[in-house]
This record gives sequence, structure tokens and C-alpha cells, in this order.
Amino acid sequence: MLSLDTFAQGKLDALDEAALRRRLVPTERGPEAAAERGGRRLVSFSCNDYLGLSHHPRVIAAAQDAAARYGAGSGGSRLVTGNHPLLGALEERLARHKGKAAALVFGSGYMANLGITPALAGRGDLVLLDELSHACMWAGARLSGARVATFRHNDVGDLARVLDAERAAHSRCLILTERVFSMDGDRAPMGDILGLAERHDAWTLVDDAHGLGVAEEGPRAPLEMGTLSKSLGSYGGYLCASRPVIDLLTSRARSFVYTTGLPPASAAAALEALAILEAEPARRARPLMLARRFTARLGLPEAESAVVPVLVGEAEAALALSRTLEEAGFLVVAIRPPTVPPGTARLRVAFSAAHDTAQVDALAERIAALTGR
Repeated sequence: MLSLDTFAQGKLDALDEAALRRRLVPTERGPEAAAERGGRRLVSFSCNDYLGLSHHPRVIAAAQDAAARYGAGSGGSRLVTGNHPLLGALEERLARHKGKAAALVFGSGYMANLGITPALAGRGDLVLLDELSHACMWAGARLSGARVATFRHNDVGDLARVLDAERAAHSRCLILTERVFSMDGDRAPMGDILGLAERHDAWTLVDDAHGLGVAEEGPRAPLEMGTLSKSLGSYGGYLCASRPVIDLLTSRARSFVYTTGLPPASAAAALEALAILEAEPARRARPLMLARRFTARLGLPEAESAVVPVLVGEAEAALALSRTLEEAGFLVVAIRPPTVPPGTARLRVAFSAAHDTAQVDALAERIAALTGR
């Protein structure tokens, strides 16, 4: 029998051969988009802290005060230890922000998507996903036991075709998409998708992880989920929906029922960050402004969000470009398959309100020089 270590090493060797092996690199993050690796200071364009709130003094103080008062952890499932007042306050605030009646906080955005779809769909139902939907949306769809099908990325015509072909044969139907797609930075045509959903008696779940506070305008879906770990600079996930839906998920979403509740410090930090987000429109507008400055300089399609892909092609070439930029003082991650389709390895450039224009211009100039743009 092949030993476990031999099996693992063989898999690792294959990943190395294809330039697809992942490695953890010790990295310290700091304020103002700073990072440090191997004793070198870098400007990070690889962080999803779009509003720079993870290092905001008020957010840090809120987390510290909550930890000092309530302890480091929550102690268990909220259904067992009781519902912490900070989590209730956070859910009320999130629901109000999204224009919904209620909200439910999960341990992470991944855990939210693992629990939402299986609680609402099962055998005999249909789940339709944009083909570029995040891995956690796929995981939740497959766990549900429903029929899972895809439609071409942001292609409303193809979604209509699939609905026409399959909707009538299934009891319930969910449509899953992202408001801002995490690897391409483009936005879903939410108005058209919601219109199709209404005509076909389908429910729409939109993942707003990369849109919250930066690119979340437009019509709301019945199911609005997202994370606390990006624009809000904290940690956790959430769903905003109607009161009956939230009450159902409180009882039936396994990734909520059977896991430890969010630490009080994370809830307090997210609450304070949400207050800052809502009070500072200039902060919210800055990441998109910087992203568009960058795309204009490189002749790329105008940015739709704080995320801009610079397509490279093969994985090794993307890694080499990332390494060269790091030597020049920029941390810009290379994204490779299976996160993106084969042949579309890229630099994923993420912009933050913490960046200044000089940093953005310097990165654009360096990429232009390296790629001949």
C-alpha cells in the first residue's frame, strides 16, 4: 500500500512541476498598506482591507475593549452559550445597512455560503451558479443535494436559457452570483438577474464580500451575504434577509448551528468599522478612484471595483512577475489555477483607501516597464 507520506509527496511534486504549489510566507501587515517580508518593507496591493479599517484606531480600540470586558472567545455555539449582545447589535446594524429585516452572523463568509444554500435547497431543487462563483458557493451548492448547473459568466441570456430549460422540472430554484467577482473585479448585472429570477420564481443569493462599502450600489437581492473581514477589517460572515429566512437559518444552517460563535472582539471591531464606513463617503469612494487611475495608466478596461486583474497567462510567468515586483518593493500576489481558469494566471491588484496616489502610480509604472504596456 502506498504510504500517506509518499502519496502526499507525489502530489506536491506534481504541483511543483506545474508551478501550482502554495506556500505560506511569513508576512507582517501594518497601517497605510505596509507589509514586511524577510526584513524588507513593502507596499501591499494584495490585501482585501479595502477601506484600511483593520488598522483604524477606533476599530482597534473597540476590539481591545471588547476582549478586555468579555474575554478572547465566545465559549461555544450561540445556541448553547447564549446570544452575545454585541452579535445581536451587529446583526441589527448589518440588516439596516442592507435594507433588510434581519441578519445572521457566521464564523466566516465561507461558512455562511456552506450553510445558506443547503438550508434552502435540497433534492428536487435547482441551484444555478455563475461559472466564476467563489469556491464556497460551489461547496454549499453541492452540499445541498440539489441539481447544480451553471451559466456563463455575467451572461444574462445564458441564465435565461438555463432557466427556460430546467426551471419547470424543479420545485425550488436558487441563483447564486457575486456582486463583485473576487478575481476579475467586474460586477454582476444584478438588475437583470433579479428580473429573471422574479419571472421564473427563483431566489437570488448574492455574495457581496468584495463590494461592501466600495461597490454595493444597485438593487438588493432577497439573500445578501458577505464578510466582515474585507472592507470592515474584522473577521466573520453574515447573511441579511427577511425575518422568516433568518429564523429558519438559525435552526437549519449547519455551519451556524454546529460551530462556535464569533469572538466578541471581532463583533465589536466590525460594528465600529461599519459606523466609520457609513459616516465617511470619501473613504468608500477612494479605492475605486485609485483603481481607475491604475487602469487608465496601463490602458486596461476601466475598473469596476477595488480589484483589477493584470492577465499574464501561465502560472510560472505570473509567479516570476510577482517576484520581480516584490524585489521592487511591491507585494502583488500571483493568482493561478484552479482559482482561475487554466491559461489565465494573473496579478490580482487590490486597492485600498490606505494607498496614496504616488504608490499607485509607482506600481503602474513598474508593471508597464515589465510588461511593455
